[in-house]
Amino acid sequence: MTDDVAAARAAAEEESVFSHAPVDPDATAAYGDHPDQVIDFFAPRRAGGPGPAPVVVVLHGGAWRAPYDRRHISPFADFLARRGFAVASIEYRRGGDDSLAGRWPDTFDDIAAALDALPALVRQVLPQADPRRTVLTGHSAGGHLALWGASRHVLPAGSPWRSGGPVTLRGVVALAPIADLAIADKLDVCGGAARQLLGGDEHFAERQLYADPALLLPTGIATTLVQGRTDLDVPQAVAESYAEAAAKAGEMVGVTLLEDVGHFPLIDPAADACAVVVEEIAQLAW
Repeated sequence: MTDDVAAARAAAEEESVFSHAPVDPDATAAYGDHPDQVIDFFAPRRAGGPGPAPVVVVLHGGAWRAPYDRRHISPFADFLARRGFAVASIEYRRGGDDSLAGRWPDTFDDIAAALDALPALVRQVLPQADPRRTVLTGHSAGGHLALWGASRHVLPAGSPWRSGGPVTLRGVVALAPIADLAIADKLDVCGGAARQLLGGDEHFAERQLYADPALLLPTGIATTLVQGRTDLDVPQAVAESYAEAAAKAGEMVGVTLLEDVGHFPLIDPAADACAVVVEEIAQLAW
């Protein structure tokens, strides 16, 4: 495939995912005082399996930058709800202006706070759901946050985000995740977003120890990465590097590689790849 053809395909995939109208949630609850500290909840539209509905926690991507919020992933959240899942889509603070990726420490503060608040909020807002059967998923930068959120119990001692033990998760399904910040930085993924997330050159090395999922292993939590082979935004090498780091730490991470699939079909309800993602989630959730 020539570069021009690959670029045209990637552009068409991006156009498709953003062509879906945002879907309003059934409820929204706050986990903090900032306007971005909210979680959208989507009730299951039908029974997906035996017993109460599992909870799928969704973390949106967008290179941790302000223009991309949870609205763009709401059709994917609705897609999950229509397949029997209760869905919690977390918003979080992103870059302070349109060009910057993330805020330190605010972005990480928010993910930690949201995950800590989630079980009680699920019981309050979605009584038909079972927070003991929770799968964490996220796309791109959200995939990074999903992997990070599942690894808080192995953060260095003294980290304000460290949890007392593993969160109650059935597993993590990370979609084209920025899973290894060092490799993402070397490949200049999303225009240097990984380095921006950690505060630039001055802070990258020291903060990587607290923020890079590839350094926070093993987690002891079932983890699958779903990756398109033709992804131009977050190349396959990033997922493979994380899986290799996990193996070196004594943990097996599943990697599902999809042929002729780029970055966005994984969260596009109109794409076959999205159905594959739902099946990966279902295998862990039920």
